[in-house]
Amino acid sequence: MKRILLYIALIVSIGIAMSGCYKDIIKPDLPKDPNAPPQQVSYANELKPLLAASCAEVGCHVSGAHKPYLTPDVSYQQIVNGGFVNLALPNQSILITMLNGDMSQYMPSADNRQKVLDWIRNGAPNN
Repeated sequence: MKRILLYIALIVSIGIAMSGCYKDIIKPDLPKDPNAPPQQVSYANELKPLLAASCAEVGCHVSGAHKPYLTPDVSYQQIVNGGFVNLALPNQSILITMLNGDMSQYMPSADNRQKVLDWIRNGAPNN
């Protein structure tokens, strides 16, 4: 009798433990249509903090390191005047090819990379 109660207790405890398990549902970061009309993106409010957090604060694109320098005080001038944007062919901008290639690990969100592309497609304004 004790053995049966022990088995029942074991089965009940395994059942309780298994009911506490759940699966995380991870939704993939689906890329948006790069040919859709570009959304309005503010460089000062959206991209400057994003580039600073993703690229400058990790120590790679600070003054004296890799160009373009992406610290908030000089990032716009470095990107635009440094030849990293191509307004005629935004998809071929050095900034976009790097963010979608070698540097994609530092900006893994497709939405954030799309913001950069939309900003270039809108003429790379200093807004």
